[in-house]
Amino acid sequence: MTETESKWGEKLKKFFKDYYWNEILQLANEYPDQRSLEVDFTDMEKFDRELSKELLEHPGELIFAAEAALKEIDLPVEKSLEQAHVRVIKIPNRIPIRELRSKHLSRFVAIEGMIRKATEVRPRITKAAFQCLRCGHLTIVEQNSFKFEEPFAGCEEETCGKKGPFKVSIEDSTFIDAQKLQIQESPENLKGGSQPQSLEVDTEDDLTGNITPGDRVIINGILKSRQRALKDGKSTFYDLVLEANSIERLDKDFDELEITPEDEEQILELSRDPAIYEKIIGSIAPSIYGYEDIKEALALQLFSGVVKSLPDGARIRGDIHMMLVGDPGIAKSQLLRYVVKLSPRGVFASGRSASASGLTAAAVKDDMNDGRWTIEGGALVMADMGIAAVDEMDKMKTEDKSALHEAMEQQTISVAKAGIIATLKSRCALLGAANPKYGRFDRYEGLAEQISMPPALLSRFDLIFVLLDTPNHALDSRIANHILQSHYAGELSEQRLKLPGSKVTEDFVDAELEVIEPVIQAEVMRKYVAYARKNVYPVMEEDARQHLIDFYTGLRKSGEGKNTPVPVTARQLEALVRLSEASARIRLSNVVTLEDAKRTIRITMNCLKNVGVDPETGALDADILASGTSMSQRNKIKLLKDIIKKVCEKHPGGKAPLEEVYAEAENENGIDRGHAEEYIKKMKQRGDILSPDQNHIRLIN
Repeated sequence: MTETESKWGEKLKKFFKDYYWNEILQLANEYPDQRSLEVDFTDMEKFDRELSKELLEHPGELIFAAEAALKEIDLPVEKSLEQAHVRVIKIPNRIPIRELRSKHLSRFVAIEGMIRKATEVRPRITKAAFQCLRCGHLTIVEQNSFKFEEPFAGCEEETCGKKGPFKVSIEDSTFIDAQKLQIQESPENLKGGSQPQSLEVDTEDDLTGNITPGDRVIINGILKSRQRALKDGKSTFYDLVLEANSIERLDKDFDELEITPEDEEQILELSRDPAIYEKIIGSIAPSIYGYEDIKEALALQLFSGVVKSLPDGARIRGDIHMMLVGDPGIAKSQLLRYVVKLSPRGVFASGRSASASGLTAAAVKDDMNDGRWTIEGGALVMADMGIAAVDEMDKMKTEDKSALHEAMEQQTISVAKAGIIATLKSRCALLGAANPKYGRFDRYEGLAEQISMPPALLSRFDLIFVLLDTPNHALDSRIANHILQSHYAGELSEQRLKLPGSKVTEDFVDAELEVIEPVIQAEVMRKYVAYARKNVYPVMEEDARQHLIDFYTGLRKSGEGKNTPVPVTARQLEALVRLSEASARIRLSNVVTLEDAKRTIRITMNCLKNVGVDPETGALDADILASGTSMSQRNKIKLLKDIIKKVCEKHPGGKAPLEEVYAEAENENGIDRGHAEEYIKKMKQRGDILSPDQNHIRLIN
């Protein structure tokens, strides 16, 4: 027994019996499936300051002593906790990765960050049994370092004593599960202009296999160093490695947020409130004035519809995808950031700086995994079961946008790169924001012409909101008051915090902040959403179903004539179903009522009126979203083709003078010159006509 063990052994036994007796009994019941006893550092500090100080300064010896003490405790059940571990959590001194220095070596530290990579869990040998091939005797060699140790002294059998040959006997050796992680600084803690730094982490036994890339964690452990190897010997530089003792998860998924009975009571009470919809709308980005309909839609997106797995193996998504298009300076990005903050797993990416592999998945050569190719998930994979917000979607490259198609509809990402064929899950709701091509939105133009986005992608969004910035004196003064009030409240609170002699009182700040205070606090809101997604699976009532069917068939009926556009497609109907389910979930109701159906129809019609209306005829036209060309445009393009054909026949060589085509179009068919020019430009892009020179065009047969 070492000096440390004898010195602290009795103390540790007393500590365990006084503070953790029930937990030890529970551990004994569940052993060996559960092998860890979690010890709170604050309890250790309460019990004995010396003990807690020793843990921080000489952790290796103390944890060894604690595990030895745990084995020696007399238990009422016939079990010995031979392989049990003591895991210490809630360490007060968290150290940012970039501030790790040589003074922290061999100390107990807590590192907070985001998991960047995780290798697969593999067995690591701890005691190797070597069988002598001459006499058959087994020699056990402890394996501690990273280099495989062989029995240098030769066979332990006295009569043999030969130096080999040996064979490793796998059955008699001892193995332990091991996994390497790489933890990186959280993006929000970065200093401007610096790259996030990372640290390698070694985990063993029951800590392995619980963490996936993208998780936010605090890892407590002992900081060790490992010497770098050069081609011609060893380097004087050492690399840092954290030997993990315990891992605490920070952002839990919806299913993992811990909801206490008190929380549940508060959630159920909120759900009975008749004004619950207004309260939730008031809790989304309260510092942004107005936009009630958009905030209502964002609330529905947070709660999401029900995912359905059908008997034939098909899966219907429940996530609601939304797109905000609009003029600059109307807080689109603010809304996106706020929703990401509310969602337990939110990822924010900006289109300009995101590539296809950054959003979906990249194949990289892995330094941690012996230089093998591995797949690294991008933003949409990291946001699995949460919300991915992509700002500036119009500025993405075309090939990057095409990567989103599969992620939005099938909610998987298929990768076939570098000899790896894999399908990753991306069950996330996408919230996009885009600016129109020419800066401001023109209501008399179709949507597809104004956003440089493929129509096939636009049609996958359940809701597309157009935000217009139109001057209106009454509204403008209210917005101005709201913005200045927010700034004033912010100024007061900053002055109170930063100026030591400030006269501003806390009550005064709180009173001013009330305007921009969310009705339901973000923490409660997250738990409310988590509770609803976990426990509420609404079913649609007959009259709600009928109402949606009537609405859909009624709209489709208007498109039955020969020259009328198709108003909506089945995709919009699916969107209505998802939104209705989300609306019922907000009330924590397991029934989708007629009210929910009416609410979603109101929201959807608001979107369709702005987005899916042919600017020339004012009729609803689904083709604007599905193909980018409205029916009236298609008809006019057909007319123009006939005109060009007619003019070509008059002229030798089949070349039609442009001026003549414009004149003919205006006189005979009432297509004004501006529109005719635009349609001819469209036809050129699609390869229907050619320009032999600047003043002539001809049809391609």
